[in-house]
Amino acid sequence: EVQLVESGGGLVEAGGSLRLSCAASGFTFDEYAIGWFRQAPGKEREGISCISRSDGTTYYDDSVKARFTISRDNAKNTVYLQMNNLKPEDTAVYYCNAYNTWGRGTQVTVSS
Repeated sequence: EVQLVESGGGLVEAGGSLRLSCAASGFTFDEYAIGWFRQAPGKEREGISCISRSDGTTYYDDSVKARFTISRDNAKNTVYLQMNNLKPEDTAVYYCNAYNTWGRGTQVTVSS
């Protein structure tokens, strides 16, 4: 069974940091690119970052560029999202996606 499990969310003050993790199982992890998405209340889910399967090529939406860093550890079947200088507008449920599968998400709340 393919599974993605996000963790690391929480409540943080503006300017703070969090590191999200996405643990994958049930597929050949290092053969797939992995993406992070988020969905704020009342808004559509949006893609914010992704990382290629092999050479580490990364993509960031302008809204998170220079604040968030995506990385992967293929030995641990895990992708990370380091989030620095968090803003209230980063408040959302964060999801990872790979192999056409979504995790359940992890809540990030940034207080002003």
